[in-house]
Amino acid sequence: MDTLFTRVETARKNENAPLAARMRPTSLEGFVGQERAVGPGSWLRRAIEHDTLSSVILYGPAGTGKTTLARIIAHSTHAEFVEVSAVTGTVKDLRREIESAESRLLSLGRRTILFVDEIHRFNRSQQDALLHAVEDRTVVLVGATTENPYFEVNSALISRSRVVELTALDDASVRELLRRAVEAPEGLGGRFELTDGAAEEIVRLAGGDGRAALTSLELASQMVDSDPDAAPGAPARILPEHVLEANPRRGLPYDKSGDMHYDVISAFIKSMRGSDPDAVLYWLARMLDAGEDPKFIARRIMICASEDVGNADPQALLVAHAAFRATEVIGMPECRINLAQAATYVALAPKSNAAEAGIDAALAEVRSGPRREVPSYLRDRHRPGSDEYGPYLYPHNYPGGWVAQRYLPEGLERGCFWKPSGRGWEAWREEAIGRDLADAGGEGTAGGGQGAPVG
Repeated sequence: MDTLFTRVETARKNENAPLAARMRPTSLEGFVGQERAVGPGSWLRRAIEHDTLSSVILYGPAGTGKTTLARIIAHSTHAEFVEVSAVTGTVKDLRREIESAESRLLSLGRRTILFVDEIHRFNRSQQDALLHAVEDRTVVLVGATTENPYFEVNSALISRSRVVELTALDDASVRELLRRAVEAPEGLGGRFELTDGAAEEIVRLAGGDGRAALTSLELASQMVDSDPDAAPGAPARILPEHVLEANPRRGLPYDKSGDMHYDVISAFIKSMRGSDPDAVLYWLARMLDAGEDPKFIARRIMICASEDVGNADPQALLVAHAAFRATEVIGMPECRINLAQAATYVALAPKSNAAEAGIDAALAEVRSGPRREVPSYLRDRHRPGSDEYGPYLYPHNYPGGWVAQRYLPEGLERGCFWKPSGRGWEAWREEAIGRDLADAGGEGTAGGGQGAPVG
């Protein structure tokens, strides 16, 4: 029940709350951005407006409005709205809320909406405790997470919920948040003027994070000194230097085990594969600046050196391995140079995925093809009866150290696995082998080979 005392307590809390919390809207009309997720005609908007919400998991980066949407649902619904912390909550807490929801539904006919922020922090047993309550609608679950729910949330819980993805706010939405915060009585109340340069600096620093933008605005406003020459009652001007003073260093979002970690390393690898050294250096800097383990990065460079460069430039693997060893021995910050050298070398090298494609094709044949015998002349000779094996042609006894001879088992022909790219060292060697084959008139048959070692 709302009383004079509770209103006073709420007012005091709001006075001391961060700007981002004070500016949190309580209706969809005040919600900014996310047109695809909650715009006119969307499922989530209709469900909130008609109070027919079913279980939903809100997924997106920090500062995109997940908690705000939960608060809007709390203010819009006639159902009981309860919250359990995924950080401090236990299975006992969940069961207590589920029992209360069941009692409320049976005695009053009133639904319960259960909000779980950062739901991915719940362990499997905690998530399992929700399953039956969500399935029979004892509770309507509203989960919020910054991690991909298809990886971090129980698949059974996912199947009983709808996943709505929120994306980073566009610049126009962030500017609108700033404008409202400057003007609104619960915000800065018109006491400040946000200059265009300062607004652009905040937008740049925020990187699509609405909460971060409002926090930067609040901190910048605290950096403004009163102007003795200003007219009485004139708003104080927030300048770009105030923003930079309040935010001396931008911290782009990154996590060492979540989606951003995998997204950035994926972009880094694909930039090396795509031969773009500028993009390679940018994504490398993103990881190093966020404190990523440099050995993790070095291992990925080594993989790329074989997977995407291969024998088009065999030197790439040596450079990548040298960078890994240098990273182990030297460490940060100096090893950033070794990593940059190796990553740009791999990016600039001619590309071939023949090694990866070849071994994968050979493994597929081994796993699903018929049993194929080793040709007798290739077998080990240290056994009874080996005198009956056919003669092995010892390549070093022939000009150029090569002789036409079948090495594949019967049923497989040359070119079934190895398909060279036609680039770099790989192309040069393939051309030389092709000339040898042409001169020999084909693979030939096993025979001759005087002086061949016993193998």
